[in-house]
Amino acid sequence: MITKDEIKVLLKDIENERVERTISTKDTDKFARAVCAFANDLPNKRLPGYLIIGAYDDGSLNGLKVTDELLRNLAGLRSDGNILPQPALMVEKFSFPDGDIAVVEVKPSKSTPVKYKGTVYIRIGPRRGEANDEELRILREKSEVKSQTFDTTPCLHTTIDDLDLDLFKSEYLPKMVSANILKGDKRGIKQQLASLKLFDPAQDCPTVAGILLIGKDPSHILFGAYIQYVEFAGKSITSKVINERQFSGNLITILKEIDYFIKYTIQKQRPVFVTVLREEMKINYPYEAIRELAMNLIMHRTYETNAPARFYEYSDRIVMDNPGGLYGKVQPENFPHVNDYRNPVIAEAMKFLGYVNRFNRGISMVQEQLDANKNGLAIFDFKDITTFKVTVMSADPKPEGEVSGADKAKSGAENGADGIESGTENKPVHVGDVSEKRRRNVGEDNEAEKSMGEAINEAINEAENEAIKITSRQAKILQLIKEDDSLSREAISKQLEVSDSSVYRDIEKLKKIGRLERIGGNKGGYWKIK
Repeated sequence: MITKDEIKVLLKDIENERVERTISTKDTDKFARAVCAFANDLPNKRLPGYLIIGAYDDGSLNGLKVTDELLRNLAGLRSDGNILPQPALMVEKFSFPDGDIAVVEVKPSKSTPVKYKGTVYIRIGPRRGEANDEELRILREKSEVKSQTFDTTPCLHTTIDDLDLDLFKSEYLPKMVSANILKGDKRGIKQQLASLKLFDPAQDCPTVAGILLIGKDPSHILFGAYIQYVEFAGKSITSKVINERQFSGNLITILKEIDYFIKYTIQKQRPVFVTVLREEMKINYPYEAIRELAMNLIMHRTYETNAPARFYEYSDRIVMDNPGGLYGKVQPENFPHVNDYRNPVIAEAMKFLGYVNRFNRGISMVQEQLDANKNGLAIFDFKDITTFKVTVMSADPKPEGEVSGADKAKSGAENGADGIESGTENKPVHVGDVSEKRRRNVGEDNEAEKSMGEAINEAINEAENEAIKITSRQAKILQLIKEDDSLSREAISKQLEVSDSSVYRDIEKLKKIGRLERIGGNKGGYWKIK
């Protein structure tokens, strides 16, 4: 770290391009842009840059009193997930007769270009600005990182035709690059892909990250690139399988599907009697905690193996088994307080797509939510160095052999969305036999407007259609798709006047029983009726 005497010299050297001074203490965006620019070190001087808080442009001090909170906020710039790859920086406080200053020393990055919220910033003399195409090329060429991570390696024997370019342009690119940059971007599609490490210009083929994130069919190229979900009736892997699902496709599609699946299928809630006048909702697994663990499953696994990631639900617990053990500097003794990234391109994409939040915070949030829901803390198993395993106990375990899902009435969002279902014996439902118990709206997806009569009619229709394994609404969905195979889920829900989540579950059922298949991504893809 710089000394006090060296700081005095830098304060007076007002033309030094390695120094930025400010009297602001709350402009986090300004601080982060400065850190990003210093980390890029466009002139390649290989010397640290310094952000000095508490000094005017002429080098004089403004009498600032540096607090611990300010120092923590400055140190947090390194790991809040907005500056990628993460910079190396140190923060120090210096006191002078005229006031304090906080100094952020930023080391030049060996992996350039470094971006802040998708934009590359550089120092141009004593000023800071956004990098143009030529400057981006210089930054890529000067990068000292020669040992590629697997997700940045070229995926040989593939071509740009293996990528869903419509998906890239409509969903991926706008999230990864700021709108102002895109307006003036005249580069070809291959250059745009290469700038986001999705394409290797030297080999003229997509990278592994490109295939995984926006590929048309990743599992045909990377055979283990899918998630295997299995629900067991009991507590062991030898018990009866009552539900099975394979999540495959590009990660943009998988991330959406697994998010919906956890929210509307894994999480279940039911009212529990407390007193005559009060009930409480009992939740088996908190949605946000299981979602975070599933996102980590996708982000941190190794894709070099042919083994899938496994998501197993037993009657009393969930077990996620991830190919690839702890990575890099992460060890059992420092987990989860230290982080490293096996797939930095995928991690960056998931951050900007909104599926993961601040780095190094996820596991703490998971444990807090599980503890609050009375699940007990998640159990992490590092004994097998080839896998990473986490176990979460259910706060509302099912009796062994009890069937869930479509064979048992559900509470929570699914109950509100799908109305009354028949019991586990699948007996026909008659209007006179239905108890007029008060229905409760729970979950985010309840349909408060559905009347009891509509719910009963739907239950009758479902019972009558059991022989052909689809409900009347599912039959209507197939008819709509037959008329227009490019219909979106949102369009179907509007035409049927039901919730989007109800259509989602119906489509999943049709896919599961082999009546429906999705070809391609959300943009440019189509439905195929079997």
